[in-house]
Amino acid sequence: MKCFITGANGFIGSRLAEKLTAEGHQVTCLVRSPEKALIFNGWSPRHIIGDLHDTGTLMRGMEGCDHVFHLAAYARPWSKDKSLPYKINVDGTVNVLEAALRAGVSKVVVTSSAAVTGPSGDRGFVNEDSVRIAPFFNEYEETKALAETRVKEYAVKGLHAVIVNPTRVFGPGPLNQSNSVTKMLRGYYRGTWHIMPGDGCKTGNYVYIDDVVNGHILAALNGISGEKYILGGENVSFRQLFEKFAGATGRRRLLVPLPVGIMIGIANFLEFQYKITSIPPPITAPWVNKYLENWNLSSEKAVRQLGYSITPLDQAIGQTLLWLKNSKP
Repeated sequence: MKCFITGANGFIGSRLAEKLTAEGHQVTCLVRSPEKALIFNGWSPRHIIGDLHDTGTLMRGMEGCDHVFHLAAYARPWSKDKSLPYKINVDGTVNVLEAALRAGVSKVVVTSSAAVTGPSGDRGFVNEDSVRIAPFFNEYEETKALAETRVKEYAVKGLHAVIVNPTRVFGPGPLNQSNSVTKMLRGYYRGTWHIMPGDGCKTGNYVYIDDVVNGHILAALNGISGEKYILGGENVSFRQLFEKFAGATGRRRLLVPLPVGIMIGIANFLEFQYKITSIPPPITAPWVNKYLENWNLSSEKAVRQLGYSITPLDQAIGQTLLWLKNSKP
């Protein structure tokens, strides 16, 4: 299988590139500079220098490819340039789709986010067909939803394009913002994490990185064009998540509840502080507001149509903790 990957330097993208390369597939990664080239155990996939706004470069990278995996996105909670999330998440996706259509690529998998589905509220859980009941909490969700619309438009044009929607992904890999749950586990293990978000009762869906990577490949092989698939794991509350952390580490930490109102106040202060320090805020008030909601999601469609499988959460946490102990990131 010959593949082209955007966003290969990200959490999911790097693990996907590593797996495909290790399995002997021909992989080409789009990177912005030679310094961003990936190396796995001393060897590297092919790289092409460019960005999402150069359709010519995209087409050269896709030449002869069977599958395109588009994972590049602007996922930060804040941007000085307010148009940047739209340019990357919407315009960039259109450029990838257009290049794939012109290059005659067999299948395209576009990585969106489960946040597009919206919170579950009192409905039990939400799936791919659920109607969103809340406004978008941030520009990331809004632009990802618009990008999904563009994918479906290209599917009508004849491009075989599939959408995947990962939930809260964690596991071995870069400890960046996209891997915040692993950073939280590391802090809990080391005794540096002592915060219980809100009252600890709000739920989220947590999924192991290997499941999400496998889900991308299964979507390329088995996904139906124009369809979307939630790639999730188990639904648990913050309290339940920290109980699992305690069980895995053998350590029970004192956790101090941090009311959402205080979290919002801190976020507002960090945004204000930017005007003085020019340090981008790591979180904003709209992102904090998400924690006022329950996010119970179902991956039944992916299991049924793709052959997707879910690693039990206790097992996934244990494997991640073992990696943290061995690699000491």
